[in-house]
Amino acid sequence: MSIRVIVTRNSKHMSDVAAEIVKEHVIRTLGEKQEFILGLATGSSPIGVYRRLARAANEGEFDSGRIRSFNLDEYVGLPGENAQQRIMHPESYCYFMIQEFFGLLNHKFIESSVPFGSLIDQKELVRHLKAYPDDWREAGADAGRSVVIKQRPESDYLAWVKKNVLDAYSRKIKQAGGIDLQIIGVGGRGHVAFHEAGIPFKGSRVMLVKLDENTVENAVADGHFASKKDSPRYAVTMGAELVYQARTVVLLASGERKVAAVAKSLLGRPTPDVPISYGQIYGENGGELVYVVDRVVGKPLLDNIEMLKQKGIGIQKLS
Repeated sequence: MSIRVIVTRNSKHMSDVAAEIVKEHVIRTLGEKQEFILGLATGSSPIGVYRRLARAANEGEFDSGRIRSFNLDEYVGLPGENAQQRIMHPESYCYFMIQEFFGLLNHKFIESSVPFGSLIDQKELVRHLKAYPDDWREAGADAGRSVVIKQRPESDYLAWVKKNVLDAYSRKIKQAGGIDLQIIGVGGRGHVAFHEAGIPFKGSRVMLVKLDENTVENAVADGHFASKKDSPRYAVTMGAELVYQARTVVLLASGERKVAAVAKSLLGRPTPDVPISYGQIYGENGGELVYVVDRVVGKPLLDNIEMLKQKGIGIQKLS
């Protein structure tokens, strides 16, 4: 199993270590081929990594003009009258990436892609889901559910969503040659992007996900949206099945809220209840998975070194 865990001192040290890993992969790969395909995540965990990578690129350590990027996810239903307004809404993940990474680069990437969620009109989506109940089904064992649209839906709008939003993003990644290195964070229940706990692994390439009420309420409580009416109810996201097709996956986790999910993902068996646990299957199939965590998250793993060794998982504590 090609999985290793690096336990760092704190979140700053985690960002230092992870940025070096990513940078080394970029430099090595660009010595072998023309483009590097980089998978990106949003959220607080990767911000420090992005700042360090931007600084390294601007100082000439690697050529950011030879990188093509793909993000994990994007909201459906952001406030705005059209796709342009939605994608540039301050809470869109596109806007986040411009603020925290793309806008810091002196030499821009070849192309930066975010899932096409902003193209979907949420009101039109809901109208067609209600009008054509036989065109789709929900998949998942918990509150957040994947909306699986059948191959030949009667609804022209749902057919367009499937072909030009979901399948098109997956095709675009494939046409680029697949992702060389994917950066991911982890949610408190072990979810990756909007692949929520309980959504099956199988068929989870690019999904339309109906957000659970708790996610919507938290977005309002945290001040991201003025009310539940303004808060998105859906998202487009890569699923674990696609995330873990990257040649290398670097998972970042720090803080008490991530402890249980990270521990379960490596010490337990792979289960859709903890989506990042798919990494064990990925490692068994030859993928390179690197967990870079702080000492809070790393403690239960260090306490179970023998179990990790029996699974073929290496662990290193950096002082």
